[in-house]
Amino acid sequence: MTGSELSGDDTEIMEAVDEALQGLELEPHETAEILGFANREVPHLQTPEESYFLLGSYRDPYIRRLRIVENELDKRLGTYPFLMGDLPEIDIDRLPVFRIRFTLLATYADHIVAVHEQDAGGEVTELGKISSTPYFDRSTVLPRDYAWMTDRNVETLTALLAAAVNVYFNDDLDAEDTEAELQSLVTRAQRNGVEVSREELVDRIEEREGANGEAVSYSWVHLNEFRLFELHGRCLPWTDPEELRDVTDRIP
Repeated sequence: MTGSELSGDDTEIMEAVDEALQGLELEPHETAEILGFANREVPHLQTPEESYFLLGSYRDPYIRRLRIVENELDKRLGTYPFLMGDLPEIDIDRLPVFRIRFTLLATYADHIVAVHEQDAGGEVTELGKISSTPYFDRSTVLPRDYAWMTDRNVETLTALLAAAVNVYFNDDLDAEDTEAELQSLVTRAQRNGVEVSREELVDRIEEREGANGEAVSYSWVHLNEFRLFELHGRCLPWTDPEELRDVTDRIP
């Protein structure tokens, strides 16, 4: 199928694919396979429904949190939340089909939502993609236990808990240092208007669900990307599944 034989929509689709593949020349059967996928899936993203492309780890237990976000968004009227892993594959051995599928879905989705609980795996690549044009303005990140550590930023219980979790599970701190750090965080939070005691904070940490008894640790690169989204009002940290449900309500 040549460029002159493509419809207007197909031409637009293949232009996005061409950019994703850096101008790589495709075989006719490859073009046909890509257009088959696009013509099945893109129409779902061009309806009056608000579409949400959900990113995150498909490994257990992380997939459970992705499903929480999917289910919460699905409760809204007129929404279509989806995971790329639930859609058909593009059967082309020669090409990097993840790049193709991601580009097509991210290009046409109304919103992109990324759930983070680790600094490894494919989420690293996805975060790099959505923090850049043309996806950034439509993207929201939901990082577990994230807090940009400044006095000014410890203004909510969520931010305090995220910071405290990293102190509480830090094996490099002895009991005395841990206690001092926690008390310092509580004092800073109280100064910012957060009503919480040190005992209440520890109880919340120990009641956390689904974190395997440890804090999430992010690289400096991750923290900087999250901070960019935070400054634009599209970073929604969370610490446990119940809070994840709550922050999902704040996604545009």
